[in-house]
Amino acid sequence: MPIDDISKILRQGEPILIFDDSSREGETDIFFSAIQVNSSNVRFLRKEGGGMVFLASSYLASEKLGLPFAQDVYSLLAKDLEGFDSVETMLNHSLPYDTRSSFSLFINHKDTFTGITDDDRSLTARSFAELVKDSMNLPEEVARLTLANSFRIPGHVPVCIADKEVLKGRQGHTELIVALMKCAGLNPVALGCEMLSDNGKALSPEEAKEWAEEKGYLFLEGRQIVEECQ
Repeated sequence: MPIDDISKILRQGEPILIFDDSSREGETDIFFSAIQVNSSNVRFLRKEGGGMVFLASSYLASEKLGLPFAQDVYSLLAKDLEGFDSVETMLNHSLPYDTRSSFSLFINHKDTFTGITDDDRSLTARSFAELVKDSMNLPEEVARLTLANSFRIPGHVPVCIADKEVLKGRQGHTELIVALMKCAGLNPVALGCEMLSDNGKALSPEEAKEWAEEKGYLFLEGRQIVEECQ
């Protein structure tokens, strides 16, 4: 499908499905453009996805906004404070499909209540995407101050940050959707969720593709995005 058509789908607030690769997680994630999400989109992810609802952002979230990677936060905790040896041990367990996690902090917008409702999570996601967009034209110190004044931690929406080299550095779902949105000329922040089957396991790509075709949603494989956007 042409990039212009993908851009139109996301701009209209419609979801797209992305299967990463059978050699990685082997999962299909549903994504919306985060800058325009609403509570019904979050509800859609909960019901049709079933996994964790998360934000996928470009490296700007770390570079301009100063959000750390969770792995680095925990490493400093284990190194600098006594009594957290178990944290260091847990950090040393390897990932079966990757070398490093893309997770950063879990955030809530300051105006949310519990942070977990569909309204709350859509506000958090939309506001974060707007900040990433605005940060491109803001001095670093202003962007980081705006982040600090707009969100609280710990929250209910995890932020995943793409590798600085995007697809050249890593080809997880975070990099795939960020690369696709950049390719489509969109703000590079998406709200996503993994698709689970009724048996609790990851929905197979065949089942995810069949479901997408029945519903009229776009299904893409990671290799297609790599070929088009790398």
